[in-house]
Amino acid sequence: MPPHRQATLATRLASYLVRNPLIGLYTLVLGSLSLASSYFDRSGRWQHALARLWSRLILWTCGSPFQVYGLERLDLSHPAIYAANHSSALDIPVLYAGLPFQFRIMAKQELFKLPILGSHLKRSGQISIDRTDARASLRSLSAAAQTIRAGMPLVVFPEGGRSTDGHMQPFLGGTFYAAIKAQAPIVPMAIVGAFDALPMNTFTIHPTRFELHIGDPIPTEGLVSRDMEALSARVHQAMSELFYAHTQLTTPRPAGEVEVETTKSEA
Repeated sequence: MPPHRQATLATRLASYLVRNPLIGLYTLVLGSLSLASSYFDRSGRWQHALARLWSRLILWTCGSPFQVYGLERLDLSHPAIYAANHSSALDIPVLYAGLPFQFRIMAKQELFKLPILGSHLKRSGQISIDRTDARASLRSLSAAAQTIRAGMPLVVFPEGGRSTDGHMQPFLGGTFYAAIKAQAPIVPMAIVGAFDALPMNTFTIHPTRFELHIGDPIPTEGLVSRDMEALSARVHQAMSELFYAHTQLTTPRPAGEVEVETTKSEA
């Protein structure tokens, strides 16, 4: 963590005695209400509204002002895949608070195995992906494509996991298989400030300004599976440009090669 983000005693006490307990309380109460609502509202509207309330309460508790840029670029008449960088547990609240429409999230399968949380994720229509099993991964990506074709936008983290240093990481390519299969545009986004507020492996929250930057949609009409790597590189470049134009980080990690989860035989 940069020197200017070293936690003071006051910051630690505020996190451990006030912010973290309040966030836990919001999660318990609103999570229970959300799970209960899933038995009455199959559309997911109630659950999504509760998730937005949960997110706004968290950002308020973090003492972090929040701004969204680029909403005018969105075409809400057609579903899309919204791709965001991932460096903090606070990325999810930023997205729920910032995006003005209902969506589903593609998340790693391990989260669906957790008590209570797993049941909630399943009942709220989120999509699990098992990156250790190629066949299971392909089924999940096909389900994601069906979700998009049914009219529900999808939020994804193409990096596959949280960044440990705040920089953009290489992408896993399976996400873009779903986009091509659904012929849905990809909207690049950049979350700025979340890593400074709460990096991995810490529970100390630093009040920090959060920004969500939305870029121009990238079309996928006419693309096929063999175009996946080029599409992934294009989205990575668009997200990197958005992110590094607004963050204090100035030395991007080398991009590396894009990993593709599907093989030619699966195309």
